[in-house]
Amino acid sequence: MTKNYSVRTDLALEERERFESDQVEISGVILEEDYDESSETRITRVIIETENGAKAMGKPAGTYLTLESPALAVPDEEEQMRISEKIRDCISELLRKNFEAKEGKEEEDLSILVVGLGNRNITPDALGPCVADHLNVTRHIIREYGKYAMGVEHAKLVSAIVPGVMGQTGMETTEIVRGIVRETRPDLVIAVDALAARNSRRLNRTIQIADTGIHPGSGVGNYRNGMTKESLGVPVIGIGVPTVVDAATIVNDTMENFIHALEESETLKSVGETLRSYNQGEKYELVKELIAPHLNGMFVTPKDVDEMIHQISHTIAEALNLLCSHIIER
Repeated sequence: MTKNYSVRTDLALEERERFESDQVEISGVILEEDYDESSETRITRVIIETENGAKAMGKPAGTYLTLESPALAVPDEEEQMRISEKIRDCISELLRKNFEAKEGKEEEDLSILVVGLGNRNITPDALGPCVADHLNVTRHIIREYGKYAMGVEHAKLVSAIVPGVMGQTGMETTEIVRGIVRETRPDLVIAVDALAARNSRRLNRTIQIADTGIHPGSGVGNYRNGMTKESLGVPVIGIGVPTVVDAATIVNDTMENFIHALEESETLKSVGETLRSYNQGEKYELVKELIAPHLNGMFVTPKDVDEMIHQISHTIAEALNLLCSHIIER
């Protein structure tokens, strides 16, 4: 790989796949996979255990759960509810792993702050605000009337904030959230954001849930201060859905098909073999140079992104609502 080779992706799974394609083993990184054939749902765990593994992957040490399902794009309430339950189970898994019970407080009674990251006015970046819109916020009701006013046996105190982006507020998102955390003292922060993918087939079909926090804007190269346990003082679970892909990666994939076509041609076979001799990093850098300056830095999103953001935000919000309440059996 070339020194500056950097596939623009927020998905730990895609980083791991990049090393597999180059036939490179990474010590300190564990890959586990569960596949439900009946629903075509795949849950992959990428567990980064060591600092060397984190450095190689370019991501903080921790657990990254990736749920992939074609049903995410299906406008079917039963399918979406099934996915919501799987998302809830994934969050619960990370919660059990990272939450240390405080004296006199059970996991069912946690106080959770949900942060909807992104710009509401830009559809591919509006996932976080849309999820916050669909949440059942309960902190004010439970603090005033108690959990039984909600008609539930156990209820987490849920509050939500949509802090906007720096261009709207003039403040780092982490600065805003840190102030809210200090004032309201939640036990956990769940941050929801739109991500960037390396593979266009994963757009709006994949959900990543990680216990390492989240870095607003990183998917489009706009690196901001991260929202992590170290920066906020409480555990942070990040939930993200890839909604955009770098234009260079699409051209790179097209180039792969072009090289394959050249290799099939008798007259141009040598040209294809020459291009094939380049490794992935060299080809990616070549593509970036060829498309500069007009397309370099451009991000592409599917034409049905409006519908997908609306649907997936409902699905994630329902997962959080399921996570945060248990109905009383009467």
